[in-house]
Amino acid sequence: MFTTSTATNKTVLDRYLRLPIPDNKCQVMYAWIDGSGENLRSKSRTVNFIPKSPSELPIWNFDGSSTNQAEGSNSDVYLHPVALYRDPFRLGDNKLVLCETYKHNKKPTETNHRHRCLEVCTKAADTHPWFGMEQEYTLLDTDNHPLGWPKNGFPGPQGPYYCGVGANKVYGRDVVEAHYRACLYAGINISGENAEVMPAQWEFQVGPCEGITMGDDLWMARYLLHRVAEDFNVVVSLDPKPIPGDWNGAGMHTNFSTKGMRDPNGISEIEKAIDKLSRHHIRHIKAYDPKEGKDNERRLTGLHETSSIHDFSAGVANRGCSIRIPRGVAEEKQGYLEDRRPSSNADPYMVSEVLVRTICLDE
Repeated sequence: MFTTSTATNKTVLDRYLRLPIPDNKCQVMYAWIDGSGENLRSKSRTVNFIPKSPSELPIWNFDGSSTNQAEGSNSDVYLHPVALYRDPFRLGDNKLVLCETYKHNKKPTETNHRHRCLEVCTKAADTHPWFGMEQEYTLLDTDNHPLGWPKNGFPGPQGPYYCGVGANKVYGRDVVEAHYRACLYAGINISGENAEVMPAQWEFQVGPCEGITMGDDLWMARYLLHRVAEDFNVVVSLDPKPIPGDWNGAGMHTNFSTKGMRDPNGISEIEKAIDKLSRHHIRHIKAYDPKEGKDNERRLTGLHETSSIHDFSAGVANRGCSIRIPRGVAEEKQGYLEDRRPSSNADPYMVSEVLVRTICLDE
């Protein structure tokens, strides 16, 4: 029987990637968030110099009618380079650049949440807001079935998989290891990774990052994750509840602190922040997934280490609360809080912005 495969020979590709390119040439991959607010797109161009900062790179454009960001009759959308990284795929002096998207009238597109987040973080710069985000995700086969799961059933119940080791407990470690190293090479402030509670589910952590750098690094880490998984013919899902039933969902737990919280006796600032958060629960839920809470509704049920989407709660070392104060923070009386509500597919710029608005600017 004749079959075709989309898999290509990476050894052959490597031969071409080793070909030297002229000293004054650089391949730059422009990456951006499309009209879904969740997916990333990218395209490359050659520049005749080695860029040292994103501002040196030219503004470019793309067909926004193909990314749900413009109409066909007026389809040009502009790419403004904002964060520069080393390219772990092409190596050498080649670069990846994260871009903001702007419409023909020079206004930000609807899914350009970075623009507003930067304004808010700049306003609150004297509070030195730090973020650490824990990105959970699920690895799937190209048929969208969880990686390593039996095709006609389910694996054994949750328990042995979290931080597990062994071929019958973890699936897809090669993707995880390759992604971790790619992030470090690119210059992303990735701080760790681990296997999660549901088999084929993993997590990586980025941070601590101050201000806008959090969103930049996390979006680029997501780009690298999809791109690395592509090399292994594996699909990455950021769906907050990929498998219904008695399986853990996926979140993007967000650790947050200000200078006041990190200072001695900062626990009083943490308690003040929790009080402010309690008064804006609905606003935060709307900002914590791309569908204003509809995606998170499937995950925040009060089960599987989550709080209910309808209630605000806080506690020390309690993973069933909206806001968790880590045990060490309570004992040392300084540190940070963990907001467990953001969904795995949340926009880190929106999460950063609303936390700074509520806690730092008291809006």
